[in-house]
Amino acid sequence: MKLIIRTGLSALAAACACIALPAQAAGEAKNVIFFLGDGMGPTTVTASRIYKYGETGKLNMESLKRTARVKTYSNDAQTTDSAPSMAAYMTGVKMNNEVISMSADTKASDGTGKAYVTSAGDSTCPSGNGAPVVTVLELAKAAGKSVGAVTTTRVTHATPAATFSHVCHRDGENNIAAQATPGNAGYNTALKDGLDVLLGGGRRQFLPDSVTGGKRTDGVDLTTQFPGYTYVTTGTAFKAVDPASTSKLLGLFNMDHLNYELDRVKNNVDEPSLADMTEKAIRILQKNGNGYFLMVEGGRIDHALHGTNAKRALEDTIAFDDAIKRALSMVDLSNTMIVVTADHDHTMTINGYSHRGNPILGTATDIKTRQPATAADGLPYTTLVFGNGGGPRKTPRDNPALVDTTADGYLQEVGVNLGSPGSETHGGGDVMLFSTGPGNAALKGTIDNTKVFSVVKSALGL
Repeated sequence: MKLIIRTGLSALAAACACIALPAQAAGEAKNVIFFLGDGMGPTTVTASRIYKYGETGKLNMESLKRTARVKTYSNDAQTTDSAPSMAAYMTGVKMNNEVISMSADTKASDGTGKAYVTSAGDSTCPSGNGAPVVTVLELAKAAGKSVGAVTTTRVTHATPAATFSHVCHRDGENNIAAQATPGNAGYNTALKDGLDVLLGGGRRQFLPDSVTGGKRTDGVDLTTQFPGYTYVTTGTAFKAVDPASTSKLLGLFNMDHLNYELDRVKNNVDEPSLADMTEKAIRILQKNGNGYFLMVEGGRIDHALHGTNAKRALEDTIAFDDAIKRALSMVDLSNTMIVVTADHDHTMTINGYSHRGNPILGTATDIKTRQPATAADGLPYTTLVFGNGGGPRKTPRDNPALVDTTADGYLQEVGVNLGSPGSETHGGGDVMLFSTGPGNAALKGTIDNTKVFSVVKSALGL
């Protein structure tokens, strides 16, 4: 028998191979804040970093301890929409496009392609078409934790809806609103005594269609069916809310989505910032000694990208990142897990070989001469472009050197013209995930979006 003696690093490696590492302990996190940048693909993250902090800078989300790539395909599509992707994070179940927090066999439309929803926003989902699947927010509520959802979109939009409601088609927003309303017959009883905080836009889904802008066909004013809630509709009223004396808060600050951050600030719109909503939500939820689960969405990143309006997308990404910074300044990372990710990518890309320091919203430059780089037609092109969309695509092209490509309303050029404004599609690429705090050890490498649910659930001990 040969005796093999290992020394130095080889001995250490052999010893480590024999030691069983302890499994990730369940219930390490008292609180979880789940940040979702809607449509915030890797290019948007990079472009926003350069836009705000330069090439060598760092976003607040990029300071978190761990990084992963997330696969976002849905049950029936290579490229997901927000409903099944967010629902996968919240439930651990792959579902079909347009379905919110339902089983994998749920269909959003009949065999002819007719969606199970009316134009007014009422679900027509037939009985027996799938079944609800539990969300991490519902599990947290059942465990005695406080729960909340904060967004810059309508609170009935796909991302926030996936945390607290179940519907076969995402456009059934009247039903989604009812599921969030404790005093309504359509209430989701899994929410127990209700969401402790619900902030965003979408007042129209809570008001009867007899009211200007209202969408409800049942004639009910849902805002009167939130017993024990403080209800506010303006940034001024929101600012006056004292978290110390507020147990439940409903804030609906616009009939539709909230304004883009660029417009909110420039036009002094009476709506709260995402950072301010995040802070007040935390202050209310953290009063619960059992902990809390909070979802925060930067939802209008996605809308600006659909419109091929890069500047508004970057501004909203920075506002989302500022909300993360605010949260990090408030919480104890020894008991609070922070997750930051996106539900899907978009088709925006950074192209050319521009010199360092060139404005990300400007035209591309030649790295050697620092003069505008030109395409085959002899005209300059912008650094940011979209693979498709309804933006300008002319033959011959307009000369981007003759316009201000950094203007608020400038629309980047597109490769494939889809015709109508706002028609740019989602991208099917992986998205990034950043995390820190207790219980996040498994959030690394390339993972499926459904795995995030199991990690968060385990971290909370649910």
